[in-house]
Amino acid sequence: MENQNQITSAPTFESVWTALMENRELMKETDRLMKETDRLMKETDRKMQDTDRRMKKLQTLVGSWTNNHGLFAEEYFINSFKKKQTLFFGEEFQEIRSPLYLNNGHLEDEYDIVMYNHKAIAIVEVKYKAHTNDIPTVIKKAETFRTLSPDYKNYKIYLGLASMSFYPELEQECIEQGIAVIKQAGDTVVINDIHLKTF
Repeated sequence: MENQNQITSAPTFESVWTALMENRELMKETDRLMKETDRLMKETDRKMQDTDRRMKKLQTLVGSWTNNHGLFAEEYFINSFKKKQTLFFGEEFQEIRSPLYLNNGHLEDEYDIVMYNHKAIAIVEVKYKAHTNDIPTVIKKAETFRTLSPDYKNYKIYLGLASMSFYPELEQECIEQGIAVIKQAGDTVVINDIHLKTF
């Protein structure tokens, strides 16, 4: 029976040298690819940082734009209230504060417009363009005000939402919640408070 095993000859100097040269070329190519990958990763990182810088700048610009619109709306409504010296919500208010910041060390809140008389408080949240999502914030103002201003705990609190524009769903939601609708109509301020409730 013929022997199936084959005898492998010992590697020669030439075959070892050839293998080393091939391996050396592969290592050079691997090194080149790794350097290229590193360069691409650095380039990607640089582009991401540049994009991040641009996004932050855009956020700052949008924030400034939004703040300017908000300040414009607040100024518009506070001036309108001051001119009328002020009969709203079936009450006459002798004092207006805007804005009002309250803090008792555990809780803090900011109120765009607060009007006072000897038995009632009117809190008006001002938005350049209000949304139904703002209504829970408006309602919460009554709760935080009572906590932060215990001297007024027995006063009636009325709530209003003032906006440069209202859409029907927002106005309807305010009516259902008992919040006064305060909006711009040409050069005047229109207040719908017939559905108002005390909080």
